[in-house]
Amino acid sequence: MNTLLVLASEGAKNLSIFDPASPSAESIRNLSMLVLAICGVIFVIVEGVLCYCLLNFGRSSEKGMEPPQVYGSKPIEIAWTAAPALIVFILVLVTTRALWEVETDPPKPQSDDNALFVTVVGRQWWWEYTYEIYDGKKLGFTTSNELHIPVGQKDKKRPVHLALKSADVCHSFWVPRLAGKTDCIPGRTNYVYLQPSQPGLFLGQCAEYCGAQHANMMIRVVAEPVDEFEKWLAHEQDIAVDDPQVAQGKGAFLSQSCVNCHRVRGTSAVGTFGPDLTHLMSRKTLASGMTANSPETLRGWVTDPQKVKPSCLMPAFGLTDHDRDQLIDYLLTLK
Repeated sequence: MNTLLVLASEGAKNLSIFDPASPSAESIRNLSMLVLAICGVIFVIVEGVLCYCLLNFGRSSEKGMEPPQVYGSKPIEIAWTAAPALIVFILVLVTTRALWEVETDPPKPQSDDNALFVTVVGRQWWWEYTYEIYDGKKLGFTTSNELHIPVGQKDKKRPVHLALKSADVCHSFWVPRLAGKTDCIPGRTNYVYLQPSQPGLFLGQCAEYCGAQHANMMIRVVAEPVDEFEKWLAHEQDIAVDDPQVAQGKGAFLSQSCVNCHRVRGTSAVGTFGPDLTHLMSRKTLASGMTANSPETLRGWVTDPQKVKPSCLMPAFGLTDHDRDQLIDYLLTLK
């Protein structure tokens, strides 16, 4: 199942800027509606004048001569100069206000602000999320491709501050219903502020061309009530639990070059080039949203990632059927 099918199955409405679910997205929607309304009025006036002229002055005169020509009209010249200037002035004002509401300065964590701080790193072609601080407490664990955030109440907001970075080329983090497009630039940190008004799954997309699999670099943001989010948080902070039944599979994993790229907390696998696999099977999708996460798709991914996501940076290792089966059995326990 490719990205387009995943998006379609979860609703195209989830990608509409006209259905905001946060204050930042609502500011963008309001600005878009105002600009569309102004442009619509201009279009109607211009096309109306054009049609009027065509209907009334498009016919040739009876004598075959041009009608009287009028040169210069100070009132008209003042009107077509003043009106656009006024429209541009209004658009500058409302755009500045929207930017003021959407853009944020680098946040300063405080012990009493109920905020979540996450570092987002764009990579070819997936997303890495490092949870730094929540409610004044340091976290320090990393996940990939699914960003979980809390939904506050009216009397207690739960702001989410994202620090956006890139590990390779330019990417762009865009979740239309939660915030505007913000670039991830190598060597620079940009910031995004989220405050979801309702729980649910919010989809997004890398919005800056970044290579062969740019279109399949999907974003999934799961906004949850505070109690559910804190349960998820506690679960994610746990390390991998050894299962004696898959000891051989764990040995196969740790003996392969998987450990050079991937991390499984609580083991000797400490790679940082690829996604953290500590709770792999708790995620809904694989390959940054390209396919559902199931035993069958995981087997296909491990067998040959290039068939699932051509040009991805994970090679096929040519494992024997026995080693692959043991490895899959181990990965399926990482929940």
